[in-house]
Amino acid sequence: MSALRARGLTQRFGSKRVLGPIDIEMEAGERLALLGDNGAGKTTLLRVLATLSRPAAGELQLFGVDALARRERVRPRIGYLGHRSGLYPHLSARQNLEFFATLYDLEPARARSALAEVGLEDVADRPLSELSRGMEQRLGLARSLLHDPELVILDEPDASLDSGGRELLDRLLGGRTAVVASHDRALAQSLCGRALNLRAGRASSDPALEMLG
Repeated sequence: MSALRARGLTQRFGSKRVLGPIDIEMEAGERLALLGDNGAGKTTLLRVLATLSRPAAGELQLFGVDALARRERVRPRIGYLGHRSGLYPHLSARQNLEFFATLYDLEPARARSALAEVGLEDVADRPLSELSRGMEQRLGLARSLLHDPELVILDEPDASLDSGGRELLDRLLGGRTAVVASHDRALAQSLCGRALNLRAGRASSDPALEMLG
């Protein structure tokens, strides 16, 4: 059974088609890089795959479940990080993760271990507003992985990360199924085994899924 199977995914804004049709099939533990310029449709596709946006047409199965009809069943198994971290600036790093831990019915200790995983123990009690952009990005990664999701969907997770933070990405993803959007082909090659190239919402090559190398 595929971890992710998409057929004919299409998105429209009004009468304008901005994405698709897109076909993707991924096995459990596989990583896919999503490449393309700004405006290519990467974020639009990621939001559809994360069930945050409903497509205008097409099918999406996650873990063998119809993700468009049964979003409530698959969302707890997805970790998503978009351009915004989804964190609260007035809360400390630790308080942010403890808040999200309660949403997932996790023990507060999970927040502390997640801080350690991303190297933020020393700033745990500092407000998010006082952290650097790179630290905020690390904290956003911790939030998206807090509940140990099976599928991780990341929109340019390397933004503002230093070289150490980029190495952290590979370790955090571990054996998870992952879709990672990036402008950096070298980073995508180091993280992922396959790539989907988008141009103006369409797959730019045939076959669309190519081996990175």
